[in-house]
Amino acid sequence: MGTAKYIGKNINYYYKYRLDATYKLYKSGKIKYILVSGDNSTKRYDEPTSMRDDLVNMGIPKKNIAIDYAGFRTLDSIVRAKYIFGIDDFIIVSQKFHLQRAIYIALAKNQKAIGFTAKSFENTIWKKRMEYRELLARVKAFLDLYVLHTKPKFLGKKVEVFK
Repeated sequence: MGTAKYIGKNINYYYKYRLDATYKLYKSGKIKYILVSGDNSTKRYDEPTSMRDDLVNMGIPKKNIAIDYAGFRTLDSIVRAKYIFGIDDFIIVSQKFHLQRAIYIALAKNQKAIGFTAKSFENTIWKKRMEYRELLARVKAFLDLYVLHTKPKFLGKKVEVFK
């Protein structure tokens, strides 16, 4: 799941810890392929390419990583994994606060998803801010799924990966 690589000029540790967790899963043999999904809304902001490039720099072969450039929101990433990339059974890597919502969305969409918890921050102002943001995001996820029936911003053509 995508997130900004930097906050201002500083590394975003949520990003770093998600990549570290993904690398750990890959190196342990628990996963063979990776779909990085994130926001690529402008030429100057491209979460999924940054994630792919950093995972390659960590030692994961580029051929084992696919990119979803239209994962603007968690809902988009989850739905597109199935309908665009044909992935229906997967591990979501993120921090616990985000994993709960991501898995909730995946299960609501009849997908087989489990979570792998990336390191997070404890007892910090950043953790509190994310918790408050997540409360609103959970309400929005429920509304998107069961009231508004929200679709991803872009669906597009199917892409065959990892065959």
